[in-house]
Order: sequence, then structure tokens, then C-alpha cells
Amino acid sequence: MIVFSRIALFVLFIIMWETGARTGSIDAFIFSSPSRIAATLISMCRSGDIFIHTGITLAETLLSFILVLTAGILLAILLWASDTVSGILEPYLVILNSLPKSALAPVLIVWLGNNPKTIIVTAVSIAVFGTIINLYTSFSQIDSEKIKLIKMLGGNRLDVLFRLILPSSLPIIISNAKVNIGLCLVGVIIGEFLAARRGLGFLIIYGSQTFKMNWVLMSIVILCIIAGVLYLILNRLEKCVNKYMAS
Repeated sequence: MIVFSRIALFVLFIIMWETGARTGSIDAFIFSSPSRIAATLISMCRSGDIFIHTGITLAETLLSFILVLTAGILLAILLWASDTVSGILEPYLVILNSLPKSALAPVLIVWLGNNPKTIIVTAVSIAVFGTIINLYTSFSQIDSEKIKLIKMLGGNRLDVLFRLILPSSLPIIISNAKVNIGLCLVGVIIGEFLAARRGLGFLIIYGSQTFKMNWVLMSIVILCIIAGVLYLILNRLEKCVNKYMAS
């Protein structure tokens, strides 16, 4: 019933959008229409341009996501391992996490230049600080009695980390990953707005500047599809992890 309702709602939205554009209820030049978007997509598929732009955005998003996840886990482990380091760095992490990262993008262009490196750094900066804070909080809330038990049995901090902290935090890591994949995609698009000649973000900003709204809305639709597919993959992974831990 839920799946049917979702499909019906989506189909109804498409029908209303197309009908409104054809009858003049909405301005087709500004809001485009599903048929125009489909025609633009088919045209760009034939030329191969859309595959290049989509592939670049997807590659930058996945690379940013991997860097965020790796840096987040490693730095969270560092904070957990040293109370001194966590006491020094935690206020700075909170401040950096609260800082609007889009304000840093022009500065990053000056520092790093107009290249893919700027896009990657922008995407990483949006997600990494929140990831570190969330994972460190999760590591710190592990049952202290279990830690004492491992130490009583002769275990050291590495045993606590690899046998208790990381396995127990897997659901939190996956949950953060589901949020981070969207944040990385947002960061990549922001970076492509300012420092790209290819990618879906470039298509959106170029299309809006030249009033090619079909390009803009087509790129937005593709971004929605990418975000949905990546979320479904991570959601499936989360279910597998939860099932494994429950067994």
C-alpha cells in the first residue's frame, strides 16, 4: 500500500506538472515540463554530454564521501584515545561545524585555485566536522563496564577499540554515512557552482545564467535520482549490518 501510494503520488505530480505547463497554468519557460526535460535528457544522452557531467559529479561525491568517512573515523578515534586532545579540539570542531561552509568556498578558490581539488575540499568541509563529533560522542558512550571487563581479562586499549568500540558503533557509523552522502553531494554542487567547467552543478549554474531552464531542472532531477540510489544502497547496508549484529 505504501509503495503504491508513493508511485501514485509521483505519477500525479508529473501529470499535474505536464498539464499545468501545457495549459499555461504555470510558465513552461521558467518551470519547464516533464516532456521538455525528457527531450533534453535524450538529446544530451545522444551527444554523450550528460554522462560526462553526471560521471564527474558522482565521482567527486564518492571521493568526498570516502574521505569524510575515513577522516571522521580516524579523528574520532584520536579524540577517544586522548582526553587531552579531545579537550583541546572539541570546541574548535563545534565552531567549525557551525560555520556556513558555503562562505568558505570563495576563499578555497583563492587558496587552491579553480580546479577539482577545491570542489572536493568544499564537500569534505561540509560533512567531516559533524561526523567527527557524532562518532566521538558514540565512542564515548560505550558501556564502561564492558571496557572494564576487557581490561580485567588482559586486554589493552587496542582490544577495547577493535573488539568493542568499533563493532558497537557500526550502526552509528552507517547512520552517519547515510547523512554524509547527501551532504557530500550538496558540497560538490556548491563547489561546482564556483569552480567547475563540467558536472551537474556547472550545468545548473550555466543553465540559470543563460535561461536554459530545461538544463537546470534536468540536472536537479538527475541529482535527486543519484541521492535516492546512494541512500538506498546505504540503507540496504545498514539493514545487513543490523541483521548481522542481531544474530
